[in-house]
Amino acid sequence: MNIEVLKSKIHRATITGANLNYIGSITIDENLMDAANLIENERVHIYNINNGERFETYVIKGERASGVVGLNGAAARKVHVGDFVIIVSYASMDFEEAKSFVPAIIFPNQHNKIS
Repeated sequence: MNIEVLKSKIHRATITGANLNYIGSITIDENLMDAANLIENERVHIYNINNGERFETYVIKGERASGVVGLNGAAARKVHVGDFVIIVSYASMDFEEAKSFVPAIIFPNQHNKIS
């Protein structure tokens, strides 16, 4: 039996941009992606702490060490620059494997830098 478990979490990232006229996705600083074990094109869930919006999209690489966390396309309407979001991804795995799996969870500062 497989179950879905938390794989990656960026807790309280700060939105740095919202580009309605882009194709779609969330742009994330590559340093944050590495630390949270996220890859480009991975599906992620976004939970906006400021307004309660919950939605999903996919990841695109942002410039390394830039601090960028920006929503693009239609999802840009669900955030404002300065909002705090939680970005998570889940993985499907065997129930026994899931018992010992440790997700990557990071807590960036207000500039989206890892402390």
